[in-house]
Amino acid sequence: MARFRCTVCNWVYDEESEGVPFTDLPDDWSCPVCGAPKSAFVPEGLAKTDDSVETTVADAIVEQLVSLGVPVICGIPGDSNLPLVDAIRRDGRIRFVLTRHEETAAFMASAHGKMTDEMGVCMSIAGPGATNLVTGLMDASADRSPVLALVGQVPEVYLGSEAFQEIDQLELFHPFTAFAETIARTDQAVPLTMSAAKHAYRTPGVSVLSTPTDVLVEKAATAVLDPGRRLHRGAPQPPGDEIARAVELIDSCDRIAILAGWGARHHGALLTELSEKLKAPIATTSRAKGAVRETERRSVGVLGSIGGKRGGRAFQGAELVLVIGTGFRHASLIPAGTKIVQVDRDSTRIGRTFDVDAGILGDAGAALSGLAAGVSPRSTEDTEWWGKIDADRVAFLDELTAAGEDRSAPINPGFVIQALQRNVASDAVITVDVGDHTYWFYRDFICEGQRPFLSANIASMGFGLPAALSAQLDYPDRQVVCLTGDGGFGMLMADFTTAVREELPINVIVMNDGRLKNIKKEQARDGFPEFGISFPNPDFASFAETCGGLGYRVESPGDLDVAMSEAFASGRPAIIDVVVDPELMAASAKTVD
Repeated sequence: MARFRCTVCNWVYDEESEGVPFTDLPDDWSCPVCGAPKSAFVPEGLAKTDDSVETTVADAIVEQLVSLGVPVICGIPGDSNLPLVDAIRRDGRIRFVLTRHEETAAFMASAHGKMTDEMGVCMSIAGPGATNLVTGLMDASADRSPVLALVGQVPEVYLGSEAFQEIDQLELFHPFTAFAETIARTDQAVPLTMSAAKHAYRTPGVSVLSTPTDVLVEKAATAVLDPGRRLHRGAPQPPGDEIARAVELIDSCDRIAILAGWGARHHGALLTELSEKLKAPIATTSRAKGAVRETERRSVGVLGSIGGKRGGRAFQGAELVLVIGTGFRHASLIPAGTKIVQVDRDSTRIGRTFDVDAGILGDAGAALSGLAAGVSPRSTEDTEWWGKIDADRVAFLDELTAAGEDRSAPINPGFVIQALQRNVASDAVITVDVGDHTYWFYRDFICEGQRPFLSANIASMGFGLPAALSAQLDYPDRQVVCLTGDGGFGMLMADFTTAVREELPINVIVMNDGRLKNIKKEQARDGFPEFGISFPNPDFASFAETCGGLGYRVESPGDLDVAMSEAFASGRPAIIDVVVDPELMAASAKTVD
């Protein structure tokens, strides 16, 4: 017995329940729901050709994802992906998280990849569901996060016919993905799912599988592929001669500075060891903030457009800069004539925008181990150079103390950062949205074990809340804080209900100034009058409570520590709506590292 679907209204004619084969219906028979003719119906592909085969294409995809260790799939169900959603339900080994918007799902997948180095998975329906994924997937692509998007599609037999909600998905995704293919045959389901994972991990980057509905319900007898025998994720080992050349160059210089980027994020102990051995100041890019403890004397914070001045000042005196795991967009911070040693696993990023004196192609951890073992230790510090670096550190800490004691209202954004510093757990995950608050955080917050994450290379507003949801799923026993502005939070704030429904006790701190303050800075910088950047805000605290969470409205500095303390200890999703000074802005910059 078979089933046939009306391509106009999606009503299904089931031969078993109707008692009459579809082919025996009269030619003038029409759909009882919308009146469409018999010719408008297509087979759903549920007729069994082999009674021994029970697995559908959708089942096979889910089984392969389970074998790859995928814990969560985020997204929105609909007509074009329902077989896949039901396969997830029946299998039961992957958690499905319903989001309010596909952009949230894509950001969550991207954040999962950034935080765990494991492939994040999101899904959508055809048409608008697919287009809504783009921003989050672009974030993953630009920040090199492994992500797989499962995108529903109209029945394969109707591709190219301008069917309802049909778009050319591969054309949409190809410009920024590592892999994008359509599962058009039953025997493609398992190998294409494995290929998608392999490509997602390679760069890392984004893979997309377009899944026509009629193909998803077809029977598939293909066995799942063993990731242990198909998926290799080893990092390239640096050549010994390149390590030796770098060691020789480093040993020929007295003043060495270290810049650690995303590729070095897991190697804080090695970075600290090398820094001590060379008596070298160490800075990080914004993405690697927290890789080394910023309470250490040799840490000079974030170097770049959203960092503080002390890192730039320290690097001015260096004879050689060791750049590890970053393309370093702001190489202009390093004076001409400074020698550069660069380590990266991608050969195209070595010397991409600046000349290097020695390049090391390979894994940052292996390169750091080789360098730490090979360089000659410095017995003494350069007292003149380090005198300036230490003085800058004292001045910086004095600024933070002053900000933490500022009891003015509206609240100083710097005071918010210092209140967060006082109350946040030492191992917290902090997701940071894009806006004026980003500069305040990356300049003034001192990481003592906390790990922050942001949308770096495309700098997309709206990232903070979805990333916090993903972080709490990945680290259920750790404190998760989202620091966001009212502009970025307002874009996807409906998904705070997702935190409530999924019982994810995230803490959202909203810097509320009623405007796009970053744009205000840029308008002033470029000589434009302030225009089109202000908006009325709802009461975010009341919104939290109507969603089933906790809400705190803070207008006085004296109430902020109490609000944070209560929210962080509550074990419930919470929003802390902080009314900050709309005129007090961080230093201006156009880009985020």
